[in-house]
Amino acid sequence: MAKVELKQPIIQEIAENIKDAQCVVLVNYSGLTVEEDTALRKELREAGVVYKVYKNTMMNFAFEGTECECLKEHLHGTNAIAVSKTDATAPARILAKHAKKNPKLELIAGVVEGNYNDKAGVEALSNVPSREELLGKLLGSIQSPISNLARVLNQIAEQQGGEQAAAE
Repeated sequence: MAKVELKQPIIQEIAENIKDAQCVVLVNYSGLTVEEDTALRKELREAGVVYKVYKNTMMNFAFEGTECECLKEHLHGTNAIAVSKTDATAPARILAKHAKKNPKLELIAGVVEGNYNDKAGVEALSNVPSREELLGKLLGSIQSPISNLARVLNQIAEQQGGEQAAAE
């Protein structure tokens, strides 16, 4: 088998991972210890994020003709990609958290919902709360006026009940 035929499945795997992805983040993992890398991979896996190390040439071929084509210019050094098909902020949020603990992990760039983001853009994206947190805040905002109204009505009923008991 020729070398090209051996590499084709890897290129297809990368292309399949980034196809229909909400977020693709490119990171430089050089200098991480095994323990740090294992902790990072575990947290990403729990969040449903695919994190893999591929050769830059393989990623280069897989990115051609996709939304991730703009990441090709950053393919030098030791790179890995984190891909999420469901949560647009999870890879950036988790990687940025680990990068704060360990400056050797460097965010390079990313593509979020088809839009290219440089390092600053990915870091800004990492500050956006997860979908669940945003939904919780929305639900709290919706519930607040209703619960306040119920509390006021309950106090009025208690006051009137106390006045009726005193009158009898």
